[in-house]
Amino acid sequence: MPPLEIAAIPGDGIGGEVLDAGLRVLEQVAEIQVTTFPYGSAYYAEHGAMLAPDALERLRRFDAIYFGAVGSREVPDHITLWGLRLAICQGFDQWANVRPVRFYEGLDGDPSLDWVVVRENSEGEYAGLGGRQLAARGPGNEVAVQTSLFTEKGCERIMRFAFELARSRPRRHLTSITKSNAQQYAMVLWDEVFDRVRADYHDVTTDKELVDAAAARFVLRPQTLDVVVASNLHGDILSDLGSALAGSLGLAASANLNPDRRFPSMFEPVHGSAPDIAGQGIANPLGAIGSGAMLLEHLGRADLGDRIRAAIAATIRDGIRTRDLGGSHTTAEVTAAVIARL
Repeated sequence: MPPLEIAAIPGDGIGGEVLDAGLRVLEQVAEIQVTTFPYGSAYYAEHGAMLAPDALERLRRFDAIYFGAVGSREVPDHITLWGLRLAICQGFDQWANVRPVRFYEGLDGDPSLDWVVVRENSEGEYAGLGGRQLAARGPGNEVAVQTSLFTEKGCERIMRFAFELARSRPRRHLTSITKSNAQQYAMVLWDEVFDRVRADYHDVTTDKELVDAAAARFVLRPQTLDVVVASNLHGDILSDLGSALAGSLGLAASANLNPDRRFPSMFEPVHGSAPDIAGQGIANPLGAIGSGAMLLEHLGRADLGDRIRAAIAATIRDGIRTRDLGGSHTTAEVTAAVIARL
């Protein structure tokens, strides 16, 4: 089997530190060939853009993209995000964002809890449609319009993806998150598509929840969750909430998938660039390492992904944890512990 061709983008802040940890773990279980790209805020400072003009064409040839983090104190967040991560997600039609929420033995919480947030990743509230106008009329008169975009096609494909995922899990349950009481056009379309699609999945039980009630459910009744499907914004927020409940955003792995496999998919930890701790060697690498496990699973090596996940669980259970999890171990020490437990 030829080596896996991986494009690594460390990005900003702790991105390079955790990505290096993830690559060290991947090298223990798979033959990989890594090409690193310098895209990020430092690249922006030099070139005036977060990506090279031919970046997508260069990245397209890889089996997968492994991403660190984006965000800088020197560059506004909307520039870094839209110029790098979202440019790749939208350019490669990575329309399914998968974010597992797992509670580990040894941390606060019930280790039997395990659910997945499936987030629509190509349109919705992050479609990027809108603009700012009328600033010339003077202070206080500018108008900003941000338009969400929901298409029947986009809703249906993410829902079918979520139903198939739910069908593969023991509980076979799917919860749709909406806000159709207040958003009477886009979210009602979402609900109608969900009702139509679920008729094809009689073996999967379903329910619906308004997003505000869903936030309370994540906290008060997490045992009722299995697979959750939500819009771009709702899925983003709720998955962060789930990981925080599990112990730390530093644990959270994610995949930006192009399920059609016309383009490479991208794998990244959910946490941000954390400039306040960058360079100190204390960042939690487990989100990045877990994202590497998802990368292997997507490329047909679920057995290797399971090995990595088991090593992560054993490391946490044995009390080897970074500061965000109440421990005092360094990034390097946690990474070495995971490797030792593979």
